[in-house]
Amino acid sequence: MSIDSLAGAARPAHQAGRPYLEIKDLMVRFETDDGIVKAVSDSSFAVDRGRTLGIVGESGSGKSVTSLAILGLHRTRSNAKVSGQIWLDNQELVTATDEQVRNLRGGKMSMIFQDPLSAMHPYFTVGSQIVEAYRVHNPKASKKEARTRAIDMLARVGIPQPERRFNDYAHQFSGGMRQRAMIAMALVNDPSLLIADEPTTALDVTVQAQILDLIRDLQEEFGSAVIMITHDLGVVAELADDVIVMYGGKIIERGPAHAVFEQPQHPYTWGLLGSMPRLDRDLRERLNPVKGSPPSLINLPSGCAFHPRCPYAGLNGDRSFTEVPVLRGGHHAAACHLSPEQRWELFQRDVAPNL
Repeated sequence: MSIDSLAGAARPAHQAGRPYLEIKDLMVRFETDDGIVKAVSDSSFAVDRGRTLGIVGESGSGKSVTSLAILGLHRTRSNAKVSGQIWLDNQELVTATDEQVRNLRGGKMSMIFQDPLSAMHPYFTVGSQIVEAYRVHNPKASKKEARTRAIDMLARVGIPQPERRFNDYAHQFSGGMRQRAMIAMALVNDPSLLIADEPTTALDVTVQAQILDLIRDLQEEFGSAVIMITHDLGVVAELADDVIVMYGGKIIERGPAHAVFEQPQHPYTWGLLGSMPRLDRDLRERLNPVKGSPPSLINLPSGCAFHPRCPYAGLNGDRSFTEVPVLRGGHHAAACHLSPEQRWELFQRDVAPNL
């Protein structure tokens, strides 16, 4: 798949309007015996209903920590500190009470977890767990109504014989069926915000495509805002309207999906795109991964966190080593000390010919 076809898969750029979810200056810290883990720093982004935001980056970049902060799940950890603002449908969540956030979780906002086998309880049937999720937010619903709703959701996500599978346990489902059941549970209350954390990681390619099609179809039906967290740029190209790229706990690039794929602005994004497998290349060609390893979130490098791995870090004197870059650029922004002219020249010379 070429970079042009990837970009073409994305839908049009963000339309004007008040965002349903808005994150401002989000910071998440964890106190440990080894020091303070700076999991997320100064992150700001937004997503509207009916649109999909893709969050990409290597493991440890802050993707999942961001999603758990939105859901308020860090509140259960005594060593966690969350600051900034999280606005969901004009309600601020960081300063909200635990009860207020619990009332929203599973109702207005819901999550598809990466591993449904560990996310679902092994001692209760799949159907009973979906029923519980429904009745928590619909206390007046009878058991019969909740059961009917759960079976309907299992059918809508493509699980065959839903009335029979309602009484099965998670371990009796295949990987793809477990993921569908998790999606049914996440959508049983028609959430306005759906967060999908690596929803296709452990699935084979055919099932991955089915799950992505399912998420897209259900989003069109419910009009939800969707956040897709993944390290797979192919998934982002398939579903996302807008993309943010995270590195070292920070957003280092943000923009419409078609712009990020056609004209990426950050050297780290260039590396991610260059390391993708291509169907139109000789199978004997080796992938070109980003050299080096992600930084420690306890001891982040000075200046630009990416500078130890960046081949262009020496083009700005000592700025890359001493000064933290700011996210600049308006609608398509990047946190990089290279000037826009330098980035364009380097991209055309070193990156574009290999994409």
